[in-house]
Amino acid sequence: MIVRIVAWLLLASLIGAAILGYAVYSKRIAIPEQYDPFAPLDVQAPQGPLTRFKLWRAMHDAPLCDAALARSGLVYREMADATGQGGCALKDVVRVTQTEDLRFSAPFLATCPLALGLAYFEHQYLQQAALDTYGERVARIEHVGSYACRNVNHQQDTALSQHASANAIDLTGFVLDDGRRITLARWDDAASLDGQFLRRVHEGACHAFDTTLGPGYNALHKTHLHVDMGPYRVCR
Repeated sequence: MIVRIVAWLLLASLIGAAILGYAVYSKRIAIPEQYDPFAPLDVQAPQGPLTRFKLWRAMHDAPLCDAALARSGLVYREMADATGQGGCALKDVVRVTQTEDLRFSAPFLATCPLALGLAYFEHQYLQQAALDTYGERVARIEHVGSYACRNVNHQQDTALSQHASANAIDLTGFVLDDGRRITLARWDDAASLDGQFLRRVHEGACHAFDTTLGPGYNALHKTHLHVDMGPYRVCR
């Protein structure tokens, strides 16, 4: 008898949850966006209990990614699909020029997940790390490019790099509003303000991107932070 009652209660709970979910999805019930699992991700909003879930959904659903990118603050334009020199395919990429709050050292190509990851990284981790460390915001991100038709580590016997599809970018430094420049070359000076800031940046990147490889990974990454939206979760 008790088992039957419990089973009916569980069934009623599931039915109730399904009805509530549909009501929220169809907008018959209005709830704050931060608690609405069906609302597009807003990378500029404070993180809430569903932020990570919405980020994951956007990274795996092209229309959701496009919707989140459109409200991210990035300035970009869509590019036509193409096959680059060397046969590497560029599909569903955008050309990013700047954001509402900062500049990049040069425009670059990016997949929607990479572009959205950068916007999320800036708003949720980078700017706060700069304010906490220096009392200044980041005005420019320096990088050495995203798209490059090559294999991993430039070796012939390895798989294509995430750079080959503009799904990765190498960050080399950051310039604050007051003109102060912090490069990844300062990584080894861990006790300095710059070293502390770069470690905060690295930690934030590990939350924003699927793969983050910093100066501590190997000699090839001594002067930059490689971030990508590839198939593996790696933080090194």
